[in-house]
Amino acid sequence: MINTLQEAFNRSTYQLTGHGKRNVQVLKNAFEKIDGQLDSDIYGTGKVIEDFQDKMAAFLGKEKAVFFPSGTMAQQIAMRIWCDEKELQKVAYHPLCHLEIHEEDGLKELHNIKTVLLADETRVIELEDVVSMEEDVACLLLELPQREIGGQLPRYETLEDISAYCRKNGIKLHLDGARLLEVLPFYEKTASEVCELFDSVYLSFYKGIGGIAGAILAGEETFISESKVWKRRYGGDLISLYPYIISAEHYFDQKSHKMPDYYGSAKELAVYYNSCHHVTTLPEIPVSNMFHVHFPHSKEEIEPILLEVIRETGVGIINYLKATGESSCYFEVSIGDRYQEVSKAAVKNAFLQLDELMKNKFSF
Repeated sequence: MINTLQEAFNRSTYQLTGHGKRNVQVLKNAFEKIDGQLDSDIYGTGKVIEDFQDKMAAFLGKEKAVFFPSGTMAQQIAMRIWCDEKELQKVAYHPLCHLEIHEEDGLKELHNIKTVLLADETRVIELEDVVSMEEDVACLLLELPQREIGGQLPRYETLEDISAYCRKNGIKLHLDGARLLEVLPFYEKTASEVCELFDSVYLSFYKGIGGIAGAILAGEETFISESKVWKRRYGGDLISLYPYIISAEHYFDQKSHKMPDYYGSAKELAVYYNSCHHVTTLPEIPVSNMFHVHFPHSKEEIEPILLEVIRETGVGIINYLKATGESSCYFEVSIGDRYQEVSKAAVKNAFLQLDELMKNKFSF
């Protein structure tokens, strides 16, 4: 008997989200055509890492870039450099920023950097939030998209206005671009055009493109030189990082150009969800390949319904459900290669079933 969403998802015929199972095959695929005689990188030097760093710097439109084993390390270091430069240990970001809610206060505990929280938890940072700051900060961090609120985005004109304001007022602007590739179709801009607005940029290689791990931090040459010193201090200069670098480049080349397809599929799928009784997406029309699906009912009420849909149709809608209150819950959708493998008839049937079950349960 299948009792959990994860088990039902794993056993389903089709899965709607992601690129596929994260297993060792992900690494094997990346190395399939790699010459076994290729020299490893050594403590941050060598052709394999330096060529990739140059490639990503050019892609992002920055002077230099450095590969990090994690985005957490890269972003904390970026904040420290900007604070030291201005001799002001204070940065600003969204209340649901990754550094604020997922890193055990690393920025504060390791660097004694204080934070200013802008906007409220339900919306993105706007120009007015920046202009009305009552405290001076060394750096402002913007996350594109804002994951914890469904991947919402500010207008591109807002980014331009914030960038101009920060430069005029001596505030460094950092891009948490873990999912930068995913927002380019919505903005209809290149990566370098977006990154031109920022002084430093972070890009992840395991989220949207499905690599093993790793991140790039990019900016001016002096900034990157200093970040390499901090990378060594953090223990980020492993003797070899080539398994991460090679997989990062492989999946970057394989998937970065597919983001418009993933974006289109996300908008299509959101229409299906919003057509169901008592189901809504945030945003209603996605602005990237990700969005959140919300139910105005408890997790205990919704989970059996999702389980039944997956068991009866063979379509793995999602593998988890998170409570947001006594009578509300949600899950996150992130579209990758899998969605293209599902027949349109199977998708339609799954959502007809979901709609019917929701109506039967909650029409009163």
